[in-house]
Amino acid sequence: MDNRNSLLATSLLGSVLLFSGPLAAETIRIGIGHQSMVTNTVSGGIVLEKLDLLNKHLPRTGKYADADYRIEFRDYDSGPPITNQMLAGKLDFGVMGDYPLIVNGAKFQATGKQQTRFIAVTGYNLKGTGNGIVVPKDSPVQSLADLAGKSLSTPVGSAAWGMTLKVLRDAGLSDKVTLVNQSPPVGAANIAAGKIDAHADFCPWSEIMEFRGTARKIYDGSEAGIPTFHGIVVRDDFAKQYPEVVEGVLKATLAAQQWISEDPRRAAEKVADWTGVEKEVLYLYFSQGGISTMEASIKPQWVEAMKYDHALLQQEMQIPDLDFAAWIDDSYLKKAYTDMGLDYAAAVASVVSPIARAPGRKPAEIWFQDQGIVAYDSTAAMLAAEADAEASGKAINATYVYDNLTGLKLFGKAAYLVQDANGEVLAFMKKSDSEQHIAQHGDSALLTDAPVAMLD
Repeated sequence: MDNRNSLLATSLLGSVLLFSGPLAAETIRIGIGHQSMVTNTVSGGIVLEKLDLLNKHLPRTGKYADADYRIEFRDYDSGPPITNQMLAGKLDFGVMGDYPLIVNGAKFQATGKQQTRFIAVTGYNLKGTGNGIVVPKDSPVQSLADLAGKSLSTPVGSAAWGMTLKVLRDAGLSDKVTLVNQSPPVGAANIAAGKIDAHADFCPWSEIMEFRGTARKIYDGSEAGIPTFHGIVVRDDFAKQYPEVVEGVLKATLAAQQWISEDPRRAAEKVADWTGVEKEVLYLYFSQGGISTMEASIKPQWVEAMKYDHALLQQEMQIPDLDFAAWIDDSYLKKAYTDMGLDYAAAVASVVSPIARAPGRKPAEIWFQDQGIVAYDSTAAMLAAEADAEASGKAINATYVYDNLTGLKLFGKAAYLVQDANGEVLAFMKKSDSEQHIAQHGDSALLTDAPVAMLD
């Protein structure tokens, strides 16, 4: 055998040995764009990261036996930058609000080459609260009409921006209010400094500003009458290549939602440590009867709400068409529910609508600094306990009541309180609502000019 043939034989033998040995492990990048400061998205982002839930639920058998997962969490202030990163191929999953979700699906379909799939909800409020418009605490503005000729900032492209477009249009104020694009932190800072007349934002920024004593809510998203929610989209090419990974991400999300629901106070304290959002604000969202419902199913109500929102966005911003049937895909979620021992059909059929004084629910709570959260049978009893705590020097983190009209949970310090003829105390989110009640029933306001400031 000459040298050439010898080299060829050696090369062939090496090839045989190479391909008969174990294959190199596949590296699977999982890029997740999320918003840690947004309460409705934490079950699809920061909780997964900090509790390491993805590693507990990603597939490890079959074709994934030797998979090398590279998990990347990237945190953003709002949804639009996440969509941009997904379009650039730098993220595989995006967690964002309803309006940004719609824009995400429409932009991808408009490329003619790429698609995303809407695969799960991370948190919702049936009444639409979570979005809100606030003004500086001492502002004379009390209503939307008072914003005529003034400036209103909002994160353009966000769920709050979409709400603002609808609100201003319905009120005939679209050409009378100057819209300014500002991120949530910038808007909150400008409200605190009195540099902007009003600011519209998504959860939980209105409540953050209320709790810090810098802002007062003049409009709540529930008044629009459209559900609000956040959810997860995934690049279609990733989902087709790694369907079991998508299911694993969703199982981790379900586990995160269960973790929050099992102990809302613990969840509020942990997420506060991770994000800097006050634990008292987070409890307002996470607690029983709170603003957020942590449940993942894609309900017909959400689909109808998104179709309405898409029509508004097309009218106001000329966004592309969206084939909802091609975009919405709950097949991965159904499999995740089954694997977790949960009933998907039952989840779809169940819609939580918080109502004050529902059976088993207390209408008021105090979060004491030393003894934790105590529930009371009435708002009047809660106020008496608050007065006793103040007299004895017992520190209070926050108080919580329910709006008499909507049943929505709110801070006691942000409520307008009215005492009826029987001594019961009713809470109202808006001053105008409390005044209307007094005019109709002859009851009396506990405080006439400003919300009760229990923590000032």
